[in-house]
Amino acid sequence: MTQSNSQDKNNFLYPRSRYYGKFQPETLAFNANLQEFAQRITYISCLETGGKLSPEEAYEQIRALWKELKHSKKELSIGVNK
Repeated sequence: MTQSNSQDKNNFLYPRSRYYGKFQPETLAFNANLQEFAQRITYISCLETGGKLSPEEAYEQIRALWKELKHSKKELSIGVNK
């Protein structure tokens, strides 16, 4: 696979939206984590809808992703007055 095809595939599978908020390294990092969370939730939802995951498996995977996102928010001090 050529570099261009690989880049196109990655852009298709893992789209990233532009960040419009106030630039701070921690908010930019959290935004990237949030976009990844949303993308993975979409995949899990589609797999559950298609019968590839049970509702319980989908729930547990989403719950684990949510915990990761909350941990990321805490580690990056998002929402904490400085």
